[in-house]
Amino acid sequence: MKVAVFGTTVSDGFTPVLNEFFGFLKANKIEVQLFQPFCSFLTDELKTEPYYTSFFNSYHDFKNNCDFIFSVGGDGTFLHSVLNIRNFDIPVVGVNSGRLGFLADISENQVNNALTQIFNGQYTLMERSMLQVDFCGKENMDFNFALNEMTVLKTDTSSMINIYAYLDKELLNNYWADGLIIATPTGSTAYSLSVGGPILTPDSENFVITPLAPHNLTVRPLVVPDNYEIKLKVEGRGTQFLTSLDFRSVAVDLSTEIKVKKASFKLKTVQLPGQTFFNTLRNKLMWGIDKRN
Repeated sequence: MKVAVFGTTVSDGFTPVLNEFFGFLKANKIEVQLFQPFCSFLTDELKTEPYYTSFFNSYHDFKNNCDFIFSVGGDGTFLHSVLNIRNFDIPVVGVNSGRLGFLADISENQVNNALTQIFNGQYTLMERSMLQVDFCGKENMDFNFALNEMTVLKTDTSSMINIYAYLDKELLNNYWADGLIIATPTGSTAYSLSVGGPILTPDSENFVITPLAPHNLTVRPLVVPDNYEIKLKVEGRGTQFLTSLDFRSVAVDLSTEIKVKKASFKLKTVQLPGQTFFNTLRNKLMWGIDKRN
């Protein structure tokens, strides 16, 4: 059995969980390909010695013969793992050292049981759609894909921007707003949710189009099938607008059109027994929690 372990930083208080995590891998003689910068952080900052058998620094030297990729951190770290590894044949498992964690959903008190279930084959795979974002008339971002969402935003002015959104070749709307989010089902519980967008199950074959502070209050979030290609044209008083893919952003000239479509591949994640999406919603969003109960 071979696994890869990715991480960025964690707090001092997470050290016992890390020791349990790496101790399990070592005790079961599992080969570990560890992200070199994460190893340096653990040894230099937390003064702990993680177990590993080899290193990788990026997708360039990542060895593809792994059974799982473990992302240790929060959802942000999970998104960084997708960018740094770029392998969509290997399932990604999120070990949560943060607070909420829809993607990094194995909590610190579940590590030993979760690892046991995973290496005993007691799991199912969940495939998650991704976005492909292409700039027309401008060089694309390195790795022009997003797991959660792509967003267009106003930049250096307080004035709103006009965003013309087309579904295939038909005009959907001219959004007069601070920005616009196009989210995957996975991203429906991220930025889109925070501005009033709906929640989609991960297996939904849809996009969510969510405006940011629209001028017209009748403009609401919209769910559309993900077989559409979405084209965006932006107008405004400035010369540029901001485009973000998950946690990465770049300034783009107003003359640049953006095309968004479903990527030709999906990200594989692991779902453990009893760890359904609806159970995660109840736990993470504290649905049903009432001091009167």
